[in-house]
Amino acid sequence: MTTIEYNHCVDTHADGVYRFILKNIKDKDKAGDIVQDAFVKMWEKVRNITFEKSKSYLFTAAYHTMIDYIRKDKNNKSPDDLGKFDRGHESGYSDLKEILDEAVSRLPEIQRSVLLLRDYEGYSYKEIGEITNLNESQVKVYIYRARIFMKNYLVSIDHVI
Repeated sequence: MTTIEYNHCVDTHADGVYRFILKNIKDKDKAGDIVQDAFVKMWEKVRNITFEKSKSYLFTAAYHTMIDYIRKDKNNKSPDDLGKFDRGHESGYSDLKEILDEAVSRLPEIQRSVLLLRDYEGYSYKEIGEITNLNESQVKVYIYRARIFMKNYLVSIDHVI
């Protein structure tokens, strides 16, 4: 890949990768760091990547970098941080976006990632499998389970009110 193609890849895919990572970890600063690290990894391998595969490589690098950040954060959590993210809906009614975000945040990490790649970013099952190192059958199962959870979560009046 040439420098011009790399710059075009940055311009074209940076927002999509950032949205995907931000939806998963809910921290703007960390999401920016992860995206930047993914582009650095891509730059280091720029001679081995074709422009046609750059989007897939970028999402894969960002996904694996995000997993590393999550694992590192799990090891560094203090007891004070444990209840910080489990807030529920104290204020009563919430708009649909907040309810969907809450439902997505309650999914297990792998289900959240494959669901976001499929439904938010539009990747095929095969591409998601390449990004997450899963086979297509596993991807389909995780997406199915995530959608079932979302359906059950969203039809429960307790979660909406």
